[in-house]
Amino acid sequence: MAPLPTSIDDTLKLLSAGSYVADRSLATVVFLALRMGRPILLEGEAGVGKTEIAKVLSKVLGRTLIRLQCYEGLDVSSAVYEWNYAGQMMAIRLAEAEGAVDRARLEDDVFSEHYLVKRPLLQALAPDVAGPPVLLIDELDRTDEAFEAFLLEVLSDFQVTIPELGVIKAEHPPIVIVTSNRTREIHDALKRRCLYHWVGYPNAERELQILKAKAPRAPARLSREIVGFVQAIRSQDLFKAPGVAETLDWASALVELDAVALDPAIVSDTLGVLLKYQDDIQRMQGSRVKAILDEVKAGATAKA
Repeated sequence: MAPLPTSIDDTLKLLSAGSYVADRSLATVVFLALRMGRPILLEGEAGVGKTEIAKVLSKVLGRTLIRLQCYEGLDVSSAVYEWNYAGQMMAIRLAEAEGAVDRARLEDDVFSEHYLVKRPLLQALAPDVAGPPVLLIDELDRTDEAFEAFLLEVLSDFQVTIPELGVIKAEHPPIVIVTSNRTREIHDALKRRCLYHWVGYPNAERELQILKAKAPRAPARLSREIVGFVQAIRSQDLFKAPGVAETLDWASALVELDAVALDPAIVSDTLGVLLKYQDDIQRMQGSRVKAILDEVKAGATAKA
C-alpha cells in the first residue's frame, strides 16, 4: 500500500505514474479529497477519463477497486446487500427438524452476517488488508432519485443501515469516486457531500501527452495529426464528439493498419472507430474530411 500524496505536485506525479495525464485543477481536487476524506463527484462527457481516475488511484496506491456500475432500476439488493434466502430457509428447516422452538434465537441466527450477501457498497465499508479501497460509483446519472437519496448516508457518514442488523460503519472511509455523464442533474444534497470537478476535453497539448503515454507505438507525426484532427472535429456540429477514449482507440487502430500519417482514404475507412453515430459519420465523409485534414496538415507545417 503506497502512502497518500502530501502535496498537489505529489498528486500529479502519482497520477502520472499510472499513465494518467491530469491538469493541476484535477490534481488539486484529488489531493484535497484524499486529505479530507471526502468523495469526489466527477462530471463530464463520456470518454473523457472520469472512470480512469478511480482505476489509476487503485493501481498507484495499491488499493482494491470496488466498482458499482449504475443503471436504471438499480436497487439496494444489487448495490448494498441482500440475504441468502436459500441458506436461511435451509437453516430454518434444519432447526424445525431438530425440534428447536426458540424462535427469537432462530431469528437472530438467520439474520446474522453469516447469511448476509455483501454487494459493492457494503464491501467498500469492510476492512481490507490493503487499506481502505477505492469505491467507484460509475455513471450515477443512470439511476433514479430514490437510489441517489439512499447514497446520502454512505457518502456523508460512510455507513449503511440494515434493519435486521443495525448500522454498519467503515472503520476507515474508502476513497470514493462518483462519476456522471450529466444525462440528468444530480441532486444538490448529494453534491454537497462531495468535492466537485468538471472533466472536460483536453487541449491539444495535453491530449498529445495522453496519446504518448497510452499509445506509445504511434509514430510522432501520426500522433500529432490524430490530435489535430480530433481537436478540429470536436468543434463541428456532431451528435457526439469523440472523447479521449475514442482518440486512443483510433490511434491503436491506425497503428494496426501500419499508418504513419493521415490521408482522406484511411480517415474515411476508420471513422467508425472515432465516431459512434451514423449521422455523424455521414456528415464527416467525403470533402469535409479532406478539408479538415488539409487544415490540420497546414497547421502542423506552419508550427514546424
